[in-house]
Amino acid sequence: MVSIMSGASSKLALFLCGCYVAALGAHTGKHRVAEHRMAEHHVAEYYVAAVYEHQSILSPDPLALTSRKQALELMNQNLDIYEQQVMAAAQKGVQIIVFPEDGIHGFNFTRTSIYPFLDFMPSPRLVRWNPCLEPHRFNDTEVLQRLSCMAIRGEMFLVANLGTKQPCHSSDPGCPNDGRYQFNTNVVFSNNGTLVDRYRKHNLYFEAAFDTPPKVDYITFDTPFAGKFGIFTCFDILFFDPGISLLRDFKVKHIVHPTAWMNQLPLLAAIQIQHGFAIALGINMLAANIHHPSLGMTGSGIHTPLQSFWHHDMESPSGHLIVAQVAKNPLGLIGTENATGKMGPSHAKFLKILAGDPYCEKDAQEVHCEGAAKWNMDALPLFHSEMMYDNFTLVPVWGREGHLRVCANGLCCYLLYQRPDLSTELYALGVFDGLHTVHGTYYIQVCALVKCGGLGLDTCGQEITEATGKFEFHLWGNFSTSYIFPLFLTSGMTLEIPDQFGWENDHCFMRKSGLSSGLVTAALYGRLYDRD
Repeated sequence: MVSIMSGASSKLALFLCGCYVAALGAHTGKHRVAEHRMAEHHVAEYYVAAVYEHQSILSPDPLALTSRKQALELMNQNLDIYEQQVMAAAQKGVQIIVFPEDGIHGFNFTRTSIYPFLDFMPSPRLVRWNPCLEPHRFNDTEVLQRLSCMAIRGEMFLVANLGTKQPCHSSDPGCPNDGRYQFNTNVVFSNNGTLVDRYRKHNLYFEAAFDTPPKVDYITFDTPFAGKFGIFTCFDILFFDPGISLLRDFKVKHIVHPTAWMNQLPLLAAIQIQHGFAIALGINMLAANIHHPSLGMTGSGIHTPLQSFWHHDMESPSGHLIVAQVAKNPLGLIGTENATGKMGPSHAKFLKILAGDPYCEKDAQEVHCEGAAKWNMDALPLFHSEMMYDNFTLVPVWGREGHLRVCANGLCCYLLYQRPDLSTELYALGVFDGLHTVHGTYYIQVCALVKCGGLGLDTCGQEITEATGKFEFHLWGNFSTSYIFPLFLTSGMTLEIPDQFGWENDHCFMRKSGLSSGLVTAALYGRLYDRD
């Protein structure tokens, strides 16, 4: 599925009218319209980007030892597909293209079995090199040479991921016993084929074939069309370094993100965290995932704070190219300071509840007032259920409207909601404040409104993708961190954007009305990096 999602505020119409998506394999009529709009709206305020979700051709036995020749034969099959996509993107005026993690060589190798697949990687900081024009300068650089030549042919910046090797000496205390470092590496080529820079993945995800770099790579690269970009890989998105540091210390507005992400609902689908990162940090994210639906691996996109162009497809076996026009200076969501003039009744009630003041509504006959919010937890069963391997504390969301609170440790989560139409589905409001310890160790604070897998309380937290229940809601919590990512999915793996996301009275909140389809997940996902 290829989709476009945009913000609802009419104040953003000028920004949104210049955005579109063109995807290979789309209906030919829409394809022509997209190409026409690209030519019409290609102005200096925008650049044209592409990400390719690649179904990689994998080694039949990644544990087996093989030769460099055999390794190159397999990698060249993937590189042939890359080249086709570069040329297709070039026809659409693309200026930068991003390919996924593990797309060239595959995965599940041992340290020894991956060795024939590794290119030698000189440091671009020390050596200026164009592999396409200088192919004989270094040995074992065939993959780098092909990527460099693609960038030249397509006349675009190119970002790709490959395995690299770097000899080291016994005097280096970190040098592995086999005398070499092996890195999971992203490379960036300019449109003239020059190797601009490389990033070595820091937060490895059970990757026995690779080493963690001795120091974190903080890599940015400059482009003539959009200024400075930052780069990191897959699992890095959940950690402070390098991603948050790049945005905080280097003032980056654009991130390229090769990934091989295995989706996990209800909170960490690829497109979910990609877009949450873009919204929370006010940046553009070009994220290319690998495509292996049988492994739960799909979900790529070009995400801005106000709009997403994404692809998530668990059925088709084919890869997919997304092309979109992206603003050089991303606009953030409208915060409370800009929205109070248009404040509706639900938001006024939210603010009153937050302040602990009475709330009054006037109808044709009389004025009705509620006192300060009373959170009657005795009326609802408090229960625990596993979600994402964590023990969440939850309360059911019953009835057509209400306001709920649920707390764990120091975090309290609140929900003010109305349901235009009641469905038979069970929803719950959950909270978790603690150290996540499965498939990685990191401290999170989460407030989540989720659809349960069935009608039993023990089904809340299960992975589901379809829903019919619609909500108008405010979700908020007293988080201990400023790093909070809004995660928002509706039925059919559809991204939604909050009407508002921000802070009010020391509480982080998001609100939404007018859902296009049934709610699957609405969550505030906080990271406390210093407690990892």
